[in-house]
Amino acid sequence: MYRRLKIGIVVLSIGVVALVVTGAALDQSASREGPYRQLAVYTEVLSRIKSDYVEEPDMASVTLGALNGLLESIDPFASYLNPKQYKDYLKQKDTVQAGVGLILSKKYGYLGVVAAMPGSPGARAGLSTGDMVDAINGASTRDMPLAYADLLLQGKAGSSVEMSVLTVRQPEPKKLTLTRAPLQYPAVTRRMLPEQFGYVKAESLAAGRAGDVARAVTELQAQNPQGLILDLRSCATGAPQDGLAAANLFLSKGLLAYLQGQRVPRKNFEADPSKAVSRLPLILITNRGTAGAAEVAAAALLDNKRAEVVGERTYGDAAQREAITMEDGSAILLSVAKYYSPAGKAIQDAGVTPTVAVVEMEPIAGVEEEAVPERPEAPPPAKPTEDKLLKKAIEVLAEKIRKAAA
Repeated sequence: MYRRLKIGIVVLSIGVVALVVTGAALDQSASREGPYRQLAVYTEVLSRIKSDYVEEPDMASVTLGALNGLLESIDPFASYLNPKQYKDYLKQKDTVQAGVGLILSKKYGYLGVVAAMPGSPGARAGLSTGDMVDAINGASTRDMPLAYADLLLQGKAGSSVEMSVLTVRQPEPKKLTLTRAPLQYPAVTRRMLPEQFGYVKAESLAAGRAGDVARAVTELQAQNPQGLILDLRSCATGAPQDGLAAANLFLSKGLLAYLQGQRVPRKNFEADPSKAVSRLPLILITNRGTAGAAEVAAAALLDNKRAEVVGERTYGDAAQREAITMEDGSAILLSVAKYYSPAGKAIQDAGVTPTVAVVEMEPIAGVEEEAVPERPEAPPPAKPTEDKLLKKAIEVLAEKIRKAAA
């Protein structure tokens, strides 16, 4: 009962902060004293909660909930870490750890899965974009700092972590026990399709993978393909700079993206002609798990009219983040600048909308679960399903080539 009251207070405080933030954003003509007036309102609300609520609230929890609600309302990848959490974060952030392979953001106050690295414990357990992590090792993720949740999921290889999740396919909470493992970024693969199209699949654009894409494209071009398909589905690892490098492989000129923030002056990223490796007709495939570097690449190629994009709208994650320390030793991890597409759209806010929208079918086969309590008898393996996005990409590329030849 007490936990429910606590959660109620936190939710109320988050709502108040959201109203304050919204009101401040709408009042563009307010004087410099505007923010201070809003803070005075917030302080009064907290005072009323403390003095008039049905029972004495835990003000530390109320304040923590309000801070996390404030950060989430403006940045789904932001975190507030108390002094101890920040100290642990600094200690572990540069340490190579094993993990479960989940890329997370904050969603509705809880942890949302951006993507699960292919082949990772999280992916083998069937977790995918849109799933929600309700608890980690028995601790509710409601108002848990994102960066701290990432730390909890890391640890020694072979150790286990317990999670309660709400999946797209099963909305009731499900408990999983995942075994941490060393994480390896998936390799870039290539093949020639029967239609004489080159096909490159990049499930990661981490450091060095853009070079792997370049080699794959060069090797395919030796087989004289008519066009290329670059599959970036569920590609959610890699820094924005890696996405710029991937886009440059197909662009010899033009603006790839620009970076800008309130205190970060605009910085343009132009294509380097010496780094382009292909001028063949190009199609990209994306889904809702495409994030980060892959989105930067997709936005650059789309806005420069270098490629068509087939699939689903991407997740929305492309920013420069920094740790800003407080006097008490706590810190906030915050986006201080965003990457913008050549057309001027903030990728973190808008994602990349495909030119040809196709909804990807939810996976129903090939899912492994680790130590799931009361697991029902496994159903028979499902028949392989058609890859709708790849089929549509082939159709769009064939039409693109036909029009170019007409």
